[in-house]
Parts: sequence; structure tokens; C-alpha cells
Amino acid sequence: MNPKTAAAFRIFACSILVCCQTAAADSRASFDDNWRFLKEDALSAEKPAFDDTAWRTLNLPHDWAIEGPFDSKYSPNTGGLPVFGIAWYRKHFTIPAADRGKLYSVEFDGVMSNSQVFINGHELGGRPYGYSSFELDLTPYLNSSGDNVVAVRVAPEVDSSRWYPGAGIYRNVWLVVTGPVHVAHWGTYVTTPEVSEANAKVVVRTEIQNHNDQPSQVKVETSVVDETGKQVSTGSANYSVPAAGSQTANQSLKVGAPLMWDVDHPHLYQAVVKVSSGDAVLDTYTTPFGIRSVEFNRDKGFLLNGRVLKIRGVCNHHDLGALGTAVNQRAIERQLQIMKSMGVNAIRTSHNPPSPELLESCDRLGLLVMDEAFDMWRIPKVKNGYSKYFDKWSEADLRDMIRRDRNHPGIILWSIGNEIPEQAKAGGAEIAKSLTAIAHQEDPTRRTTSAFDQWQNAIKNGLADAVDIPGFNYSPMQYAHIQQEHPNWIIYGSETASCVSSRGVYHLPLKAYEKDPSLQVSSYDIVAPPWAMCPDVEFEAQDRLPNVLGEFVWTGFDYLGEPTPYGSHDNWPSRSSYFGVVDLAGFPKDRYYLYKSQWTSEPMVHLLPHWNWSGHEGETIPVMAYSNAREVELFLDGKSLGRKKMGADTVVIPVNGKVSGTHQFTSKYRLEWDVPYQPGILRAVAYRNGAQVATDEVHTAGAPARVRLSADRSEIGADGKDLSFLTVRVEDKDGNLCPLADNLVHFKVEGAGVLRAVDNGNAATTESFQADSRKAFNGMALLIVQSVAGRAGAIEVAASSDGLQGTAATLNAH
Repeated sequence: MNPKTAAAFRIFACSILVCCQTAAADSRASFDDNWRFLKEDALSAEKPAFDDTAWRTLNLPHDWAIEGPFDSKYSPNTGGLPVFGIAWYRKHFTIPAADRGKLYSVEFDGVMSNSQVFINGHELGGRPYGYSSFELDLTPYLNSSGDNVVAVRVAPEVDSSRWYPGAGIYRNVWLVVTGPVHVAHWGTYVTTPEVSEANAKVVVRTEIQNHNDQPSQVKVETSVVDETGKQVSTGSANYSVPAAGSQTANQSLKVGAPLMWDVDHPHLYQAVVKVSSGDAVLDTYTTPFGIRSVEFNRDKGFLLNGRVLKIRGVCNHHDLGALGTAVNQRAIERQLQIMKSMGVNAIRTSHNPPSPELLESCDRLGLLVMDEAFDMWRIPKVKNGYSKYFDKWSEADLRDMIRRDRNHPGIILWSIGNEIPEQAKAGGAEIAKSLTAIAHQEDPTRRTTSAFDQWQNAIKNGLADAVDIPGFNYSPMQYAHIQQEHPNWIIYGSETASCVSSRGVYHLPLKAYEKDPSLQVSSYDIVAPPWAMCPDVEFEAQDRLPNVLGEFVWTGFDYLGEPTPYGSHDNWPSRSSYFGVVDLAGFPKDRYYLYKSQWTSEPMVHLLPHWNWSGHEGETIPVMAYSNAREVELFLDGKSLGRKKMGADTVVIPVNGKVSGTHQFTSKYRLEWDVPYQPGILRAVAYRNGAQVATDEVHTAGAPARVRLSADRSEIGADGKDLSFLTVRVEDKDGNLCPLADNLVHFKVEGAGVLRAVDNGNAATTESFQADSRKAFNGMALLIVQSVAGRAGAIEVAASSDGLQGTAATLNAH
């Protein structure tokens, strides 16, 4: 990288909802608005004189594939959506007179994929890997007056992903303006090598770039600022930055009585670096960070700030359901809040570098992160996957991911790969060692890992020993054996369970694995593919081996693509996953409550299934309860059906043969009653020490009578990006959810907002996410409303369905 290009790299600070870089002399501004888009190739579209007036105008981030249409000719493994093809984006801009002579660069947080970027007809570069962030220097080719055109050609290939990747400029774009002397892109590195309740040592390493043809004498002042804006530590030193070169400023500061970043209290600080020469401020650069200590201990497990903490994590793909992959801060935040409410304390970014917004949200919400680089190395999993680019690009992609992300306090592990086929090859260990060395060079404070699905091969061929902390997928039965054979290793479940279910669907009799003609999967939480298992098996292993660090469940949310067990064209229109603890719309499945019963302490109890079984009167229905209380009593219409104790009253459930070669598992994590069906009210009462602490009820619902709307937030920002997610319920006349309802619901949005998307969590439908109506799926649907930029005021939302009482809601944009 030449000095001029390197000089344009910059990092950002984050406010509550939007990313920003605070600067006294320089600026970093959103470059998302008013792009022109064409979904086809266009000869000479990179040239500034090209006529793009007929192209579609849109704002970024943008995912063209989510617009559809769904089609069986596209792979169900990538969502049955058009995730490949060629498209162009163009943006016109001018340089203000006051900024003439400054340096300009453009930053892309991610472009899916095979991007080529041009400025005024000159090709600057791009990235094949759609998940990599990159910066390009615009300065040499800019017109100081008149029109400038940035053009981006995007060419994602067919068979390039195992899941839905999206397509287009799906992450944010930034325009950075700097003077000749400034902090480099991704130019700060903040570490906290010494942490105690009394004091913390904060080391800030800052790279200063100089584009002048003479050395520059600068003063670098670094301050640590707390969340109230109070400066709690400061230091300064003078440096000489060579001509057309760089200089690293290393400064150590002391923070007294630090407020620790923790999963329960995620306190954040800012390192504010000011570069000046005489009285002139050349650059001010702000980096959020957290003060915390992390330890991986063979005997105790994972320790955060000296406290033992079991990792209770989930794997998530990067799509946002009905919004596709187009990054939206609020949609990401909502997903993480739903996960945290279940007891999740960690996120695995499966299987790629995440958006900056996800990491910012994890920092603010108190979520640990396993930051993952690759799904494949040299050996392909799909024909046009990353393996095509691994030799040329993997080092740059890994270094850039770590340089971009290493100041985030939530990150505890760098993952160099997921289920890499090289596990079965003797040469795989050398690649693992090389990638681990790169990670240690860029960030010696964190450990490396990889997720191994072939535990024996990973050990035999040396890959497990080549990373700092090996992760093992779907191997709870092997944890004890691995620990015994490798007493110095620290291990964890890098991918667990892979249980599948459809929200609100219950099939009888109970079966461990099924392919039902409905293209749905029973939600009794016992169905798993042949390689996987129900959550209870992993719970048992984690409880039995407390020094195993924890687990990352596959998955937190349903995601587009990989519709196991219906992943073939024969099962169309099944087009999204069933793995999620939460469905694609964000509605919790029963499994959410199973994990919540093990991962949270606030008293709770959850009953399943629904209690609408017309035509099955007198037949025995298995009723299950998930609870973190000691005892649960079940009632039907007020009559007790018995009180049972967690752990003492176990449940024998069918499982697939991978679990110790058996076909059943005795679970102490759920309770079951066999109840002859009769309409009425099922009620579960949970007890601790004999006292009632929680209840749950399931009613036999009557005929659908009305539609009800409820918004997750009634107040949203009028920035054209903020969202409100409205839950749609079909209810009977008494307000009970109608659990089998599939009524078509129509929506109308007026005022200061627009209808952004609709969904219902059904993994087997080709209904458009952009429609103004949606069928309820098992009684529920979702409406997503977005504000209009610069338009404050009321947003009026109405929902109606033929034969049902409609409803309305008022939101406010401000």
C-alpha cells in the first residue's frame, strides 16, 4: 500500500443510532443519498459523460435481490432470490470551494460483490469479497470545480454463497475529507493491558500520515472521555512525521476507578486524539473503546473482568429478514435486543466480517462477539465461493477486518474459518498457523479460533492445535474426551443444536426428524437434522463440564436461504431457514423460551402447544412447560393435572441417532403432561420455594374476529432510516390469538412514514416482502414502517382484513 493510499484510511466513532467521525479539521460524512442504479451491465457506465438520467434514483444501503421476485429457478439455498448478476451504481457530487486542495477518499463498508469502483472514468479498485470494508483515494482524479462521478460496477456470481448474501451496495458508504496531515484510516489501536478496580492503563497507538513533501512537526494530544463527556485522563507528546510518510504515536494514560465494560453494564469511553501544529488543529479523531479484562482459563472457563461467565451465544447470518441484507441500525439493534432478552450474551458473526453497525450495537448492549473472517479457504464449498480469491486476498481481508474492528470491547475471539474442508487435509494446519500469525500481528491481545465440524480430522491434521482456542461444532458428546486427550486445550461449542421448527406448528406423534408435506417443522423442539440435536443435549454437556467456555447456538434468527430439511427444488417454495430460535419476522418460537429457561433468572414459565385441536377431542396431546422455576403445576379449566419438579421429573424425547447412537434422550430441562384434549384454558403455575412466581396460559380461541397492531416503538427519528416494527395479530372476540389463522391483512401507511416491508415468519411462501398486504402465519404477521427523511409528524397506520374488525395505530416521527 503506498503512503498516499494508506493515508486515506480512517476509523469512526458512533453515536446512539448513526455512525459519525468527529473532526475539527476534517470530515467524514454519509455518502448514501441520491445514487442512480441500473440492474444490468452498461457499456461505458464508468465514464462521467455517460447519460444516467433514466436510471432509478435510490439511497443506500441497497440490496437489489430482496426485491425479488422469488422464483424456483433460483437456488432455495440462497433464498430463491436473484442474488447474482451485474448492476451499476453512480453518484454525482461537487467539491465545495472551501475544500479544494484537500484529500478525498471514499469508504465502502461492504459491496456484494466483485466490485469495481471508478472516479471520473478512472478505475480505483474494489473487492471481490462482499463482506470486506475498503477505502479508495479519489484525490488524483477529482475535478476541483464541476461535476464528479463515482461509479461502481457490481457482479456477484451464481453459486457464490451457501446462504442468502444479498446483492449490491448493501452497507454504508462514506466520503472522507482530510488535510495533508491527519490520522490514518483505521489509524488508532486502543488496548487496556492493566485493569483493576482502582486503575486502568490505557494505551493508544495512533498512526499519523503526512502527505506534504516536507517533514511535519506535530503535537499529539490524547484524552480519555467518559460517557458523561468528562475528561478523565490526558497526555501529549511531540512527533516528527516524515515527508510523504507516517509516524506512530504511542501514548499511555491512566484512568482511575474505571467503569468496566461488561455484559450487564457496558460502559464505554472515548479516546480523543488531537493532532496540531502550533495553534492550528490538523485533525481530531475519536475512537470508542471499553475498559475490560478477558481471560480464558482451562479450569474455570471464560472470565470477564475476573468473573466467570458462561458464553451463551448464538450464530447469526447477516440478513435482516424482510429487509434483506441492506444495513439498518435499528433493525440490527432490534435483533440483538430480542436475543439479549432470551439471555444471550454473545454473537458469532456467521460466517463473515459483520457490518460496523452490528459491532457498535453489541458494544452498547453488552454483547460479546466472535468475529469471523471466512467460510472457506482454498477448497470450495460452492463453485464460485471465496476459495477463488483466497490466495490473493485472504491476508488483506483478514488484516482489514481486524484493523477495522479491534477497538470494539465486545470482541473476544477472531475466527479464521468455519467448517473448513482443509480439516481433512494435512496441509490445512499450515494455513491455520499462517492466519493465526496474521491475527496476532494485528492484535496480540485476542485469541484466534476456528469452528471445526470434523473434530477428529481437525485434531489429527493439526488445525485444532494451530489456533489458540479450538471450537467444535455439534460435538457435546466429545467434549470430555477432547479435554482428557488434550489437557491444555480450552474448548467450547462453536456451533450447537441446529434444532429446526416453525413457529406455532405442532405435528403428532412426536418425531425426531421429519419432512412434512406442509413444508413446516413441528415446534415441539425435538426435530434436528442428522448431524444435529435438540438443545437439551448441549445443555447437559455444558452443565456437566463447567470449564467448557459455552456455546453458540445455530441460529438466533431464522435467515434467508438454507431451508433445511427442505433444501431442494423439489420442496419449493421452502426458501428460508427453520433453525432460528426466533423466526424471520422476529417472533419468538417455543425454543426461545427453552433457552430463556436455562439462560435467565427472572421467573418465567412457557406452555406449548396451542390449544386449538378441533376434531381431536379426547385424544392425548403432549403438553410441555419450559421454566427456570423449581416446580410447575398444570391446570385445565382450573383442575390440577399435577405438579412436577424440574430435574426430578424428566422427559424422554426422541432424538436422531447421532446422540450416542441412541434414538431417545432423557431431558431434565423440560416438563411434560399427556392431556386428553378438550377445549378450555391451559394454565401453568411456576413455584420457587413453594411460592408462585410465574404463570402462562393458553386458551382455545374462537373464530377470528379482529386484527390488532402493536408497535415496538411509537416514537422514531425522522431521518429516513429509523423503523418501527408492528406486530399484527389475528384475534377472536375476546382478544385471544387465533393460532391457526391465515387471514390476508391489508396495510395502509400515511403521513410522515412509508411501508418498508412485510413478513409473517413463514419459511415456505413466495409472498413479496414489498407488498402492502400479508397473510397471517399461525395468527401473526409483521409490518415494518420507515420514517421519511426530514418529515416530522404523525404516521398513521391502518390494518384491515375481509370479515374482521380492522385497527389503526399512530406513530410519531421527530
